[in-house]
Amino acid sequence: MQKYIERANVLIEALPYIQRLFGKTIVIKYGGAAMTNEDLTQKILEDVTLLKFVGMNPILVHGGGPDINHMLDSLDIKPKFVDGLRVTDDATMEVVQMVLTGKINKEIVARLNGMGAGAIGLCGIDGNIIKAVKAPPKNGVDLGNVGQIVSINTDLLNTLAHDQYIPVIAPVGTGDHGESYNINADTVAGAIATALKAEKLIFLTDTDGVRTKEDDPESLLYVASKTDILNMIDEGKITGGMLPKVSSCLSAIEKGVGRAHILNGTIPHPIILEIFTDSGIGTMVTG
Repeated sequence: MQKYIERANVLIEALPYIQRLFGKTIVIKYGGAAMTNEDLTQKILEDVTLLKFVGMNPILVHGGGPDINHMLDSLDIKPKFVDGLRVTDDATMEVVQMVLTGKINKEIVARLNGMGAGAIGLCGIDGNIIKAVKAPPKNGVDLGNVGQIVSINTDLLNTLAHDQYIPVIAPVGTGDHGESYNINADTVAGAIATALKAEKLIFLTDTDGVRTKEDDPESLLYVASKTDILNMIDEGKITGGMLPKVSSCLSAIEKGVGRAHILNGTIPHPIILEIFTDSGIGTMVTG
């Protein structure tokens, strides 16, 4: 009997959060190690499905770097990065588009639909969801077919998300003449959350969140303000792949997103643990 009472208590603890978030849009960026672990993937997609069935409007943006690198390696194409951004020549762009939109996107959609969710797979080209232009050089290096977001088609996303569907979006954008652009998935998630004025923006990463000391799990910040983040960037405590995440968080908060979260996607059910419990498990970024 006690274990059933404990389960009931967990549900009751979640109730005010479910009430507060009912009908709200939640944008989730999914990538990293969690994508390569079948069990973790299952639990994350269960979280997303649950959000939909309790009345929220989740939108899932996914990456796919490891799969892209694996395919490039099999084709003897050496990947190149500048400040975490993939230099994307024409051959690499073909691989990026094939892997993200043709493989990963459809695998995620199939798994969500297998759980009873009405997922629909898209990329930025579909319905001009993500319009982009060629990104400027980075540190003097031409990034090739890397895109800089110009606009988001909110009408299509709102129509799908407020209906029975869970949009699953691959971060490939389109230009005015139909050209394809590779865009950082963190940036895409932040732009979509901002355009939709989402209640929450959630990044699933390979670490617990933002730490004041990179190698010390006990230094995790459960709440980080804009000032905290900017100071840590200046001090060199936030670097590499965490930079686009915190930058997207700050930009989204400044432009109307309710809350932004950076969570460890290698923990089972990270989304539920963060937004349906009093304590949370990662870093919540505030204004």
